[in-house]
Amino acid sequence: MKEQESIKVSLIQSHLAWEQPKANLEQFSRKLEQLYGITDVVVLPEMFTTGFSMEAEKLASSIEIIDFLMKHAKKGKFAIYGSVMFNDDGSYVNRGFFVKPNRSYEYYDKKHSFTLAGEHKVYKKGNQQVITEYLGWKFNLQICYDLRFPVFARNTQDYDVLLYVANWPVPRVNAWDTLLKARAIENMCYSIGVNRTGIDGNGMEYNGHSQAYNVLGEELIEDHPWENQNIKTVQLNKTHINNLRKKLGFLRDRDDFTLV
Repeated sequence: MKEQESIKVSLIQSHLAWEQPKANLEQFSRKLEQLYGITDVVVLPEMFTTGFSMEAEKLASSIEIIDFLMKHAKKGKFAIYGSVMFNDDGSYVNRGFFVKPNRSYEYYDKKHSFTLAGEHKVYKKGNQQVITEYLGWKFNLQICYDLRFPVFARNTQDYDVLLYVANWPVPRVNAWDTLLKARAIENMCYSIGVNRTGIDGNGMEYNGHSQAYNVLGEELIEDHPWENQNIKTVQLNKTHINNLRKKLGFLRDRDDFTLV
């Protein structure tokens, strides 16, 4: 696809029907249809078909979820990123899919399991960083708890955008706000996080606070904290990234290390 100097990214912040894939797919179909032809990338929450559930054996998605995302990406002429519990040949993973309008896709398996909720007992964790390219932009794919581990996101590949999808609860939302902003500043990139709203089946409450930050850590969504169900669209510009990286040069002074 043709490289673009600027792109539009739409953040869908929504309630999730607890462990009800059909209901969630129906609501996201309606929301995605609203964005047909008017944006370049759409970001959904973590485990957008079920909420953050450990019932993978009963509810894990299979190849049909890819068809769902491909259909909307093609019709909408945009890429979509979001995660689901996924059955990978008998092993369960928290997998983020980045699906493009031409029906190609990359996927990222969550590296850092949220042990506090027992995620490591149900889902096999990923073992590598995934950076995908679209419209001349490099996107680093991340999921929720990954946000707490800056080494894993360290920008040694000159990527342009960090994408986080999450089910991040109210009691720790201050950490979400702070770390999402920090990842933008330290990596001199756009940092975008989409969190859910509502209450899940475990009684955990979520209040969104989805946001996009630029290289300087400035908010691109003005009515922060944003806590209701809604869709927000922001515009990203390559000139902003390139000019500030050239002018300030912080990434040239970064520490060398090997990610294992």
